[in-house]
Amino acid sequence: MEKWYLMTAAVLLGLTVRWTVSLNSYSGAGKPPMFGDYEAQRHWQEITFNLPIKQWYFNSSDNNLQYWGLDYPPLTAYHSFLCAYVAKFINPDWIALHTSRGYESQAHKLFMRATVLIADLLIYIPAVVLYCCCLKEISTKKKIASALCILLYPGLILIDYGHFHLGFALWGVLGVSYDWDLLGSLAFCLAINYKQMELYHSLPFFCFLLGKCFKKGLKGKGLVLLIKLTCTVVASFVLCWLPFFTEREQTLQVLRRLFPVDRGLFEDKVANIWCSFSVFLKIRDILPHHIQIMISFCFTFLSLLPACIKLTLHPSPKGFRFTLVSCALSFFLFSFQVHEKSILLVSLPVCLVLSEIPFMSTWFLLVSTFSMLPLLLKDELLMPSVVTVMAFFIACATSFSIFEKTSEEELQLKCFSTSVRKYFTCFTFLPKIIQHLFLMSVITMILLTMMTVTLDPPQKLPDLFSVLVCFVSCLHFLFFLVYFNIIIMWDSKNGRSQKKIN
Repeated sequence: MEKWYLMTAAVLLGLTVRWTVSLNSYSGAGKPPMFGDYEAQRHWQEITFNLPIKQWYFNSSDNNLQYWGLDYPPLTAYHSFLCAYVAKFINPDWIALHTSRGYESQAHKLFMRATVLIADLLIYIPAVVLYCCCLKEISTKKKIASALCILLYPGLILIDYGHFHLGFALWGVLGVSYDWDLLGSLAFCLAINYKQMELYHSLPFFCFLLGKCFKKGLKGKGLVLLIKLTCTVVASFVLCWLPFFTEREQTLQVLRRLFPVDRGLFEDKVANIWCSFSVFLKIRDILPHHIQIMISFCFTFLSLLPACIKLTLHPSPKGFRFTLVSCALSFFLFSFQVHEKSILLVSLPVCLVLSEIPFMSTWFLLVSTFSMLPLLLKDELLMPSVVTVMAFFIACATSFSIFEKTSEEELQLKCFSTSVRKYFTCFTFLPKIIQHLFLMSVITMILLTMMTVTLDPPQKLPDLFSVLVCFVSCLHFLFFLVYFNIIIMWDSKNGRSQKKIN
């Protein structure tokens, strides 16, 4: 009973921090003509409530797609409609067609935050608590600490607070990890149909479930499971998209809104390879649009292929978690049309391995928050960022003693180091190198943050600090991509060695 009291206290503390920060931060508040992401959420309620469903994704005099037009899958639209229905009973002015544009009031802000909190309480937070409770081979205190640290992760508090789709994705991870494969597949399909960026996680789900089918045998139970999974996926997509399947043009228009390839290779100052590389070579100006798409696809596919093949051949819950990290990071670094906020899709699976590799996970989550610094400053979130980052770091450092978890075994690099030492016997310094890199990383991030906040960039280089943040973050992410792939690829050798010992 005591552990449930402690878990409840941890969740309440996490909720308090999330709610307090969210009430004091609204993206784009009071900044016409677009008013930021807060207005986007309100505008979708206005559109879905006042227009027929067939007009939701089409440009018209009542639905100007240039002004926060719907660009997420149907489940997001249905959710907006449900919230709008409640808003109408409270104050119809909040969702009045045309006249509600840019509407801001304290009551409405409270309502908008309440809708997010309710969604979190129903979907995301129960998934986090259940996941941490199901963690094996760690103490109750560590499970509680994991839940607290995940809920305190700054990225999911500061940026678009409210991540309904990540809650569904986490339920999907829980389902397939504990052999509730149909429920897990259904939950993940709902995640994709809420936000298309969940495709970052789609290949690990596909490969893990396919590997399970192969393992059971495609002439027996494996074939039955494959048919059930196929039916579950198809049925869930058909139900979500049914109103848009009535006409071919309806379906195509929704797809065009979901995948706007005309926007270009990357958006704003995103810490991926294309934005960072453009400092030296303006690839967007040199190569034709279709060539950019092909290069992006090839780099993304090749970078995630080894981890996906390994997961298919050797499916395991641990391999699945780490492949989620690796594939999401590959998508973020190399795929087409990436936004700064997409790093949160990598951060969620990193949160899931926090108890396994606390030092590296904490480091990654700090860097992921730092990579969004230009966006955070744009939304005037400097102080909330500093406070939440400090709270998160202190929680991780004290709960997991991260500075004591830097040996080869605890970094899960023992097998890799042993392999290297067959050829270079002096290769014993990897943990110390990683510790020094961490120290250099933290100092660099602090200095760049202080420079960005206190100094004015040169007139000829107005984006200097933003570009430096992106470039430094990108180098970090490339390092982490290599690190997580090493864990994935050498884990199978470790597994075979363990079988021989047994």
